[in-house]
Amino acid sequence: MSTDAARLSEYLSAAVEAARVGAAELERWRGKFSIREKGRADLVTEADEASQKLIKHVLLGRFPDHIFIGEEESVGKSPGDVRPAPDAPPAWVVDPLDGTANYAHDVPAYCVSIGLWHAGRAIVGVILDPRQNELFSAAVGQGAFLNGSPIRVSTVPDVASGMISTGFPANYEKQLRNLETWKRLTAHAQSLRRNGSTALSMAYVAAGRFDGYWAYDNYPWDVMAGAALITEAGGTLCSTDGTAFDPYRPDLIAGNPPVRAELLKLLLAADPGATG
Repeated sequence: MSTDAARLSEYLSAAVEAARVGAAELERWRGKFSIREKGRADLVTEADEASQKLIKHVLLGRFPDHIFIGEEESVGKSPGDVRPAPDAPPAWVVDPLDGTANYAHDVPAYCVSIGLWHAGRAIVGVILDPRQNELFSAAVGQGAFLNGSPIRVSTVPDVASGMISTGFPANYEKQLRNLETWKRLTAHAQSLRRNGSTALSMAYVAAGRFDGYWAYDNYPWDVMAGAALITEAGGTLCSTDGTAFDPYRPDLIAGNPPVRAELLKLLLAADPGATG
């Protein structure tokens, strides 16, 4: 399957269209929280599913031979379970609502995340934040953008000067593990953040707002688009044990090059068993 510039532009255009459609559906459902008797959790599930259905329709309508991997149809699977075969056609990896708890509580920090995986790498990434009207987009070799303007990772030289973000999993034992890492990093970083959306955190790294990000418990749909954005914005990613970044593993470190390298050293010192 060709991934030349023209084809990549086609893929990117489709991802932007799908993200806008999915985000509009989320906003339509958001208005129902105050007028429906069902619980918020039920409404969020319906909003997720409705958004994903529309996104899938757009993407597979444009590229019917592609694979679609969506969060809502992958519940209960491990990250590695959804990895396409090496010779598989391009795979759209989609989170129709990243930042679910924020969305349910009307906290304006959630997004639609759409990444395209092919030949062993993320080649397109689109993250749309409907509340802030921010569209982050990237295609391999074409740069990373925010609402059409180029973005780059920060030039902060070290963790001590940086704002670092993380994510906490739903699993209690894994939360405790990351809390220990968090406590240790408070002695090194200028500031630590947890905004409740992996995709937005990674988009913020690409845009130079956050200087680094680490996590132990992500899924491919959380990180695929962000990986494309960070790479095209001049950043780097790896797994928490220092091996090459793999979106089908749950753990990662991302950031501008010096911050990412220092974060790896700090995480290994804080948690020598720091793998997913």
